[in-house]
Formats: sequence, C-alpha cells, structure tokens
Amino acid sequence: MRLPRPVLIATATATAAAALLLTPNGAVADPTPGPGPGPEAPVREGSGPYGGLSGGAAKAPESATDRALTAPVTELTPGSGSVRGYPREQVLTPDPEDPADKSVKLGLTPYHAISPKLNALQRIGDRVSVEVAGRSAGGHRLYLVTVTAPESAGQARAQERMRELIENAPVAAAKDPAVKRDYKTPVFFNNNIHGNEWEGTDASLKLIEKLATAKDGATADLLAHNRVYFNVTANPDGRIAGTRANANGFDLNRDFVTASQPEVRAMRQIAIDKQPALMVDLHGYVNGTLIEPTTPPHGENYEYDLFLKNTYANALGMEAAVNGLGYTPGADGVEPAQIPFRDQEEGWDDWPPIFTPQYMPFHGTVAAHTVEFPMAVNNEEYDELPVTELRRRSAINVAIAGAAMRASLDYARTHRGSLVADQIEVFRRSVTGAAQVPVSPETVPGVPGIGPEDVYTTDFPRAYVIPAGADAQRSAPAAARLVDHLLANDVQVRQATRDFRLGGKAYAKGSYVVDLRQPKRGMANVMLADGRDISDKVSVMYDISGWSLGRLWGATVDTVRTAKLAVPDRAVHAASKVGYVAPRGTLRLRLDDAREIAALNSLLADGVPVRRAADGSAIVPASARARAAALARTYDVAFDATKAAGGAPLRRVRVAAAVTPGELFALREMNFDVVPVSTAVLNAGFDWSRADVLFASSGLDPADLDATARTALDAFLARAGLVGRGATGAAVNAAAGLLAVEPVEGNPDANGVVRVVNSSGGGVTAGAPDHSFVYAPVWFTGLGAGVRVEQSYASGAPLVSGHWRALEDGSGGPAQAAGRASVVSGPHAVLFGTEPLFRDHPKGEFPQVARALLTVS
Repeated sequence: MRLPRPVLIATATATAAAALLLTPNGAVADPTPGPGPGPEAPVREGSGPYGGLSGGAAKAPESATDRALTAPVTELTPGSGSVRGYPREQVLTPDPEDPADKSVKLGLTPYHAISPKLNALQRIGDRVSVEVAGRSAGGHRLYLVTVTAPESAGQARAQERMRELIENAPVAAAKDPAVKRDYKTPVFFNNNIHGNEWEGTDASLKLIEKLATAKDGATADLLAHNRVYFNVTANPDGRIAGTRANANGFDLNRDFVTASQPEVRAMRQIAIDKQPALMVDLHGYVNGTLIEPTTPPHGENYEYDLFLKNTYANALGMEAAVNGLGYTPGADGVEPAQIPFRDQEEGWDDWPPIFTPQYMPFHGTVAAHTVEFPMAVNNEEYDELPVTELRRRSAINVAIAGAAMRASLDYARTHRGSLVADQIEVFRRSVTGAAQVPVSPETVPGVPGIGPEDVYTTDFPRAYVIPAGADAQRSAPAAARLVDHLLANDVQVRQATRDFRLGGKAYAKGSYVVDLRQPKRGMANVMLADGRDISDKVSVMYDISGWSLGRLWGATVDTVRTAKLAVPDRAVHAASKVGYVAPRGTLRLRLDDAREIAALNSLLADGVPVRRAADGSAIVPASARARAAALARTYDVAFDATKAAGGAPLRRVRVAAAVTPGELFALREMNFDVVPVSTAVLNAGFDWSRADVLFASSGLDPADLDATARTALDAFLARAGLVGRGATGAAVNAAAGLLAVEPVEGNPDANGVVRVVNSSGGGVTAGAPDHSFVYAPVWFTGLGAGVRVEQSYASGAPLVSGHWRALEDGSGGPAQAAGRASVVSGPHAVLFGTEPLFRDHPKGEFPQVARALLTVS
C-alpha cells in the first residue's frame, strides 16, 4: 500500500469505515506521520519494518545495484516494420523451486510457479501472449501478459499506427473513423509493486485464465475491441522475500519520476509502448477496500477534468463489484469499500508523479487507480497469525482484487469510445497548447462534492531551454543526463543547429529546447517546473510534495514564456556526448557531477595518482590519458587540459555507511567503496580497518551500542572522519564530540525543494546548485570554534515547492530555518541538514556528499 497518513473523514459512512481500520479482524494501515504535529516520527525510507529493511540502515548487495544501473530497457513495441501479431507465445524456462518463497505460507503462487502457469495459459488457445519486459534488481524476470483476440502482423501494425496517431496527431485521430471503429483500447493491470502485498498477482492469473477460456459474447466483444495487459508481478524480489522493497531496498512506488530501478523502467516502457487508457495498481491493505480517485491536492499538470470523470465512474463500478461479493464486517471482518475523493477530506492525494497511477496519466491514461484490498497478511500479521487465518484473508483479497479488475474491464468495454476520445483530447490539448479545464460540477457532471479545494491547474510555459556553450560547460554532464532522462520518459527534445535568441536571452548552438506544445507536455512540465508551495492548501500530504529536476539535477534550465518559438533546431533521440580528453598535457576533471565523481573513483581504484586542485577539481597525470579516454566514454565526462600543479593527493575512500537504501544506491552509483553498517552490525563486531570514513544517516544510534562497539566507534571517529545527515548524523556527531553545533529539527513532516546559499572558497558545496531538497529538515545553531558554514537556507521564504509548515507552537517552520546553516563542516566532520541523496533523486546534489567524504577522510 502507499502508507496513508491519518485522514479527515467527510461523511458519517466514511467515519465508520475509517474506525474499522482498528478492528481486530480488519487491516491496520501502515503507520506514517500524522497531520501536522504529533507524537509520531516520520516513517522514512528504509526505516522500521515497513521500509523492508530492519533497523533502518540499508544492506542491499552490491550485485543488485550493478544490475539496477546496467539493466537495459526492453523495447516492447519494435519499429513498425517488425511489429509482430498476437499471440506472441513463448516457452518460459522454469525458475528453480524455492520453498522459502514467502507466498507459499499464504497459499498464493510462489514466483517459481508463475512461469509454468504462464506456459500453461499460453497453451489454452490463441488469446494469451507472454513477453519478458525486463529483469528486477535481483535478476528475476518481469512478465508482461497480453490478452486479446488474435491479430495478424498487419493488424498489429495498424494498431500501432493508430496508437501513434492518437499521441502525435490527435486532431487527425479524433476525425479518423478507423480509430473509432478499430482501435483496441489498452487496459493495464499492475500487480505486486510492493512485494509483501501479494494478492493482485494471483487474482490476475485467475482473470487471465478466465479470459483465455470464456466462451460468452461479452468476453469475445471485450477482447475484439481491447488489449488487456498484466504486469504479473512488478516486484518479484519482494514477493519472494516478503518485503515491501526490491532487492535494492527501494519502494518502487516512489521511484517513477527518478526511474532508478529496472522494475520501474520496465513499467515506464509499458506506459509508453502500450499507452493504456485505463489502469489499476493493486495493493494492500486498507479496510474497507480503498479505491481511488483521491483527496486534494490533485496533480496540477494533469488534464484532471477528463481524469476525474473516468476514474470516479470506474471507481463506482469497482465499489459495487467489491461490495457485491457479500463480505460483511461481522462474518468476515471486511468493511464496505471507500473512495477517498468522496469519503475523505485529505491525506490521500495524487499530487506527486512518483506513484504508478499518478505517473501513468502523463502517458494518456484517463482512468488510473490505486486499489487497496482489505485484509492484512504482511508484517506482524504474517509472523503472528495462524496459517489458516492468513490463507482465509488472502483468499478474500484475491476475490476482491478480481472483482475490481472485472469491473474495470466492464467499464472499458462499455465506455471504450469515450475512453479513447478522452485520451485523444489529453494529447490534443497538449500539442495545441490549449488551456486546462478546471474541474467543477459543470465540467465534470456526475461527480458529487467537487469544490474549489479540488481545483489545481498550472500555467504551462511555452518552452524550456537547457543551455549549451561555454557558459554551460560546468553543467554539461548534468544537461546530457537530464536530456536523456526526458527522452526516456517520451518527452520530445530538440537541439539548436545555430545560435539563437529566445525570451530576450542569447543561446549557443547545441542548446536543447523542450517545446511544451507536444503530446507529453504534462510530463515535461512536471519534471522541469519548479513546482509549487502547497503548505497552505492542506494540513497533511501523503508523500513528497516537491521534486523539480530543473532545480535538483544540476543542469541549468530556463523557462521561456514568449508566444513565438522560432528556433533553428532538429529533433534528437539522445543527448550529444560531452565526453572529451585533451590531446596533451596534464588533465583536469571537474567534480561537479555524480558522473565525474564516478570517473574519479574509478581512477583512484586503478591506482592512478590524482591530486586535488585549489578549486576542488581533480588533477590527472598525462600518463593516465588512455584510462581517462575510457572513462570519458563510459561516464560521458570531460578531461580538460590544465597547467595546475601541486594540490593534496586524493585516495580511494572506503565508506562505512549507516544510510537509507536510496543513499546506499547513490554512493555506489558514484563508485564509492561502501560497506553497509548499522547498530546491529557494530554490536556484532565490525572491523573499522575496512573504512576511512563513516556516513551516518539511518539505522545507527550510539545509545544502543554496547560498550565494546561504542569504544570502537569512538576510536575510529577520533582518527578518521564523519559525514552525517539529519538527526541521526547529528546524534553521532554529538556522541563523538566532533563539531560544536546545536542541531534544530524542523517539522518532521516537511519536505520539498528549497533555496540555499552556498559558501565560496572551494569547500563541500563548491559548484553546487542554489537549490536543495529537504525531508524532515535540520539546521544548525550555536556554532563553535572551527565550524565552517558550507551552506545556509536562503533568507525570507526558502521553500520553493513542497509542503513545510511550522508546528503548533510556531517552531520547526521555514521561517525559523531561513538564514540558518544547513550544511556545516570541521576538520573531521561534515553535517547535512538537507537530504542531498534522497531516494537517488536530486542528482545535482550528489557531489556535495562526495566532496564531504573525500574531505573528511
């Protein structure tokens, strides 16, 4: 499930349903921060039992990181000349039997039984096809099943032409009788994205079999006019292990805007290639069954009127189907279904594009749902309940998931024409630059309770420009990464073939232009825009509220609001390479980007004698030119010529890391030599000779260390260095007495993009962006002798986008943080009050942590 926070219930019916979250036979939603101030601390990524990692410190194997960083994206729709028809059958090699698979105890399908089941389903007839959409971080296959009436290769090519017409020429598609008559509406069911929310997989396997064997006219009509896609298990690693997260410790349902994990990249490709009009993401566990649409705030980049119209109507059908199964509170412990838009006031929003149903609308989905079946069987319940009770609950969940999917198929069959028409309208508004339509009782008739609190729209700019040329040289690797990420999300990017002026500013040849009059304008804007401060709109948010790639990924991104866009340019399918090695002399490698840090760490691992220049860059000897050339190709970074000499020698840094999964992944992405540690690891006896520096942010509490472990840690910190983040890092610093500072914890529920002021002089934040990311922000006061302020929160109102309120007593807010130190350093310690590696997302902030590790070690 999405870890909902406590909600304010709007109706008596919903109040009763909410109260039953606490009934003995029901399911208790996973705990999260309460609205505003309260006794509960944030459930951070990777902390406690719900992050998938005991104790809060990441411990994913390095092999999983390697697979995640290198896993290719499977192209599910080849070029039009080679499109195959349906069925696309294949014989899947069985996986080795794993009796420890956590599904077995629940009476559900273990991962190793899925491929034989899919082989059998393909043999039933000519309706079922199986493709491998990719592999998980743990190396398991991801199965995409398509159920539809047979298509010849020619018919499949015709379907692809119509899909492309809908996206890229929507005005023509709206008038094309073939689209109205022949286009198969795509429906997508996503299952088991949280590994310990199992039952969607089993319900889907049952539904696939039913569709494959049914002889009735309604099924034949459905499959003649629709393609039904099933991602059978989006998280096989977690399914097997019984964890929410994948093998890297990532909550995949938080990763869509970043796409750091291969499972998410596979789902992204399904969204692009299949272009679902309707999708359902199956989760657990909320009692009664929770069926989106959501409470405010609503994503301001959606065509929300079209989205709400279809999502609410389909939710009503799912609600009726689920309640129609006849389960009752008294007999079964099952409460009536609830629809947050109708039944709740806030706390379950669709604001950030990090969840599957909140990401899919940017690819044309006009009905998208999280569905939470009711009966908890994970975490404590899995360990403590009798097997018979667990299997009773699982069977109920399978039945409810099946009812929700069947109702969605009924909606797709009976509303096929309007679903396609509304998807066309999404793309038409985008390519023509049409204004959004605010929701109201008039624009979305039939949806009760629409009020001004539901109106969220945005003012799309005309374009964004990512500059090139001498002035942008420092950010060239970041710009290339950002452009490639936009392209991977199906955003159209063009590149200037000559110098030009736009919006009163001169740009060099090679600059990138993202014209917002394109099919995926919402995707482009949700990624590149600053976002919005919504602190005054609602008292509580479901998850992060700010995420701007334009501010956090290290590239310069300019907003253009001119009416005309006349740029000499061409379409690009990949960013121009920026890798370069000067032909002679000593080389300089900037350390302003994560890729440059990765290249540096590769040099150091190879024993190349690298020195650090006064400006913080790395000086590489001419003798390493061949190695530099290989790294320039691998990481797309530039080694310029330099006459600089001297400088302190740099050496390979071995990092003991008590960190979150996202931070561990980011450290490895930068090629640091990392060994995960935690309170438990240190108490078991840790050899500190394996490390040069400790990075502490999660899962390490000095107060819980035994005497031997505490003595060893103190001895290490006395001779080595500490990089700390947040309250955990500050606590380790205080226990060791390294930096004389007083940490102040802000509102633990706060998060977002903030303005910062970086110090000059080539320190930890040299070359860093003037924005950063916070999650439960911290700042530092009472700075003692020898403490250097590396970065401060900007004065005035530092929050740019997100949700950050003061606590009830007036403390902990952005006004209290303004002007205060956000990053501080001393001879052997650096403390961060920001969150520069959060979920592997704010790429432009990574080098701050790298510089800190290199400095204090």
